[in-house]
Amino acid sequence: MISKKRTLTLSISLGASAALAALSAGPAGASSHIDWTSVPANAKVTGNSAANVLSPQLAEHTVAQGSNKLENPSGDIQYYGYHADGPFVPAPGAVQSPGHNVEASKTDPDKNTYLRLSGLHGADPKYNYGTHFLYQGHEMGPGGYITRINLDADAAHRVTLLATKTADGKALPNIDGSTWDPFAKKLLFTAEAGNHGAVLQADPDLGGKVQDIAGALGRGGFEGIQVDPAGNLWVVEDAGGSSPAGSTAKNPNSFVYRFVPNDKKDLTKGGKLQALQVISNRTHQPIVYTAIDAAHPNGGVFTDDTKDLHTYGTSFNTQWVTVHDTATDASGQPFDANALAKTAQATPFKRPENGVFRPGTGFKEFFFTETGDTNTTSNANGAYGGWGGVFKLAQKNPADTKGTLSVFFNGDQAHTGLDNITFVDRDHFATVEDAGDTVHSQRNALDSGYLLDLKANYAHGTAPVRFLAEGRDVSATIDSQWSALGNGFQNDGDNEITGIHVSDGDPSVGGLFGTKAPQLFSNGWRLFWNQQHGDNYAWEITQR
Repeated sequence: MISKKRTLTLSISLGASAALAALSAGPAGASSHIDWTSVPANAKVTGNSAANVLSPQLAEHTVAQGSNKLENPSGDIQYYGYHADGPFVPAPGAVQSPGHNVEASKTDPDKNTYLRLSGLHGADPKYNYGTHFLYQGHEMGPGGYITRINLDADAAHRVTLLATKTADGKALPNIDGSTWDPFAKKLLFTAEAGNHGAVLQADPDLGGKVQDIAGALGRGGFEGIQVDPAGNLWVVEDAGGSSPAGSTAKNPNSFVYRFVPNDKKDLTKGGKLQALQVISNRTHQPIVYTAIDAAHPNGGVFTDDTKDLHTYGTSFNTQWVTVHDTATDASGQPFDANALAKTAQATPFKRPENGVFRPGTGFKEFFFTETGDTNTTSNANGAYGGWGGVFKLAQKNPADTKGTLSVFFNGDQAHTGLDNITFVDRDHFATVEDAGDTVHSQRNALDSGYLLDLKANYAHGTAPVRFLAEGRDVSATIDSQWSALGNGFQNDGDNEITGIHVSDGDPSVGGLFGTKAPQLFSNGWRLFWNQQHGDNYAWEITQR
């Protein structure tokens, strides 16, 4: 049954007082039936490329690729997925050397945000850019930038460069995560750059501005970001930890944050940054960061609490602790969120990357991925979370201080390095791997995308459905061989899956992720993903 639609008009300040009409869908009905057949992973074969393989119920088509010329190039930013600092592929006999790239730097478009908006502009003032747009920040190369794929446009107008600098003239950092904030009417982007990272807010149209709001949220290895109905921002951090001597295991070093703004319509007015604290079932004290030092040679890698966190059937009490408040701390000045989270006795995790609210639960359940150690030789694999997995944080209300945490899925060698996550209906979510070249070689398998069922019990070896076996394009195959030479080559190797994103593009408060149960492939619900590295394809998955 197709739901009735209504049109909502939003006024969005773009510095020129332009008004945009935003398209909004009404309440969704029951979730669509998800029944995808699992496919085998693609093997990694030296020198050989491989095609992507999807469940036979699915198909994909390209919405953009790295070699797409930007409609409004700037400097060496000429293409969707390449800088103009070298050829797309190495010339015969080329030698990588300082100041001479054998191949153009890849830009690696990351997380997708899909919106339906009207009245947007591009480089051509006479062209109608349509109403369907896909936004990305770019995470690699000499500098970051923001693009908008105009899904309704022709080839000449397909990709618009929106920004390369902040409003105060500073170059954009490399960008990872993104989402839409319907209260502030801004796109939010994250920079996963440790104590140089940030949350950026940006206007959705050409000619808008980008602002670094680290004075409010601080600096950290921020990646996943979502907005709840109160206008709070939920941010997960990907900050890799150090390893104990003689080990490839990583010390838990990343935090889950919640930012409570003073004014949800203007994030620059500051607020409280909180971090998640988990209470030990053994000591009834907070599980805290433990540095690797002479007194603690293994840091927090092999503690009983780390093991318990990754044990099926366990549940932990949680609470949010304030790490910074602009009302009492140095207002307007950037701060080190990770360091303050440690001081506040928040609980570290092994590289959480993205999180989403389960739809239809009133924002009471938040699922987030943990990437883990991305090395099959890690002696933390298995019992101590080295394979990573997916956690569930439950609260009676998203604004509550207290809740409970449990592990929903523990990874293994075949399902590790989990990164982006998106719900495809109320009871199923898709999550994708960024396992890395090392794991690809160690297990002889490239990355995959998985469908997990909230009604399934994964404690006894049940395997998720592999709906996407990523291949490796020719450019990534070349890059993998160049990277292996260790000669200063500037690009990544194997392809990676990122940007998995299900949305109906609703930009209203009612369109917040987690409000409506997705009806995938119906009533405007669409599924996108990015094949990072190599040729940098942006794909849309459709139903066969």
